[in-house]
Amino acid sequence: MDTSTATSLWDELVGTQSDPDRWVVIATGVAALAVVVPHTVWRIARNAITIAHEGGHGLVALLTGRQLTGIRLHSDTSGLTVSRGKPYGLGMILTAAAGYTAPPLLGLGGAALLAEGRITLLLWLATALLLAMLVMIRNAYGVLTVVLTGGLFLLVSWLTGPQVQAAFAYAVVWFLLLGGVRPAFELQAKRRRGGAGDSDADQLARLTHTPAGLWFFLFHVVSLTSLAGGARWLF
Repeated sequence: MDTSTATSLWDELVGTQSDPDRWVVIATGVAALAVVVPHTVWRIARNAITIAHEGGHGLVALLTGRQLTGIRLHSDTSGLTVSRGKPYGLGMILTAAAGYTAPPLLGLGGAALLAEGRITLLLWLATALLLAMLVMIRNAYGVLTVVLTGGLFLLVSWLTGPQVQAAFAYAVVWFLLLGGVRPAFELQAKRRRGGAGDSDADQLARLTHTPAGLWFFLFHVVSLTSLAGGARWLF
């Protein structure tokens, strides 16, 4: 790659792109809502939220000095992130809390980038994060899910025009914001039926000697405030 090509790619990456028309912002939000609300569609789309959820666990584990040993994604949209380190303390607490908060916070960060017109940067960052996560995947279904998701981002980034890229980026951010709200409510419903006894909220309750309901409250606050703030930036 010569210098001029590298410079051109860098300028494209850090440069800004034009905001899409208001109807595109609204249409992508409606489309994301149509994916998140119906149960049959959500069962498939939730795989993407699981990627963000487990990626959040993994990233915070690394940032807090824990040794990340692997991530598994399952066809029932559950997942497991395994890290080594002290089974208590701030690092473990932050790692456990990162799962349900990661998708809405990623959505909020994406909305901030889109508000600045950084559509290309958003797509490339998402692709880079998926590639980094792929290295830590330890099962075939997880590899397939991450490869397909990353491949979609690559195809959109390299083979489509600015309008398609903008629509795709807005749809992804809307999906993270809206889809980040539902899992905590689903988990609460499952616990009321006697399931999910070792959920993230239960682990956090044991680690901090506080009620699990406090952590559900935190999950809801993060997801709902991220949705409100992200929607404001997108509009």
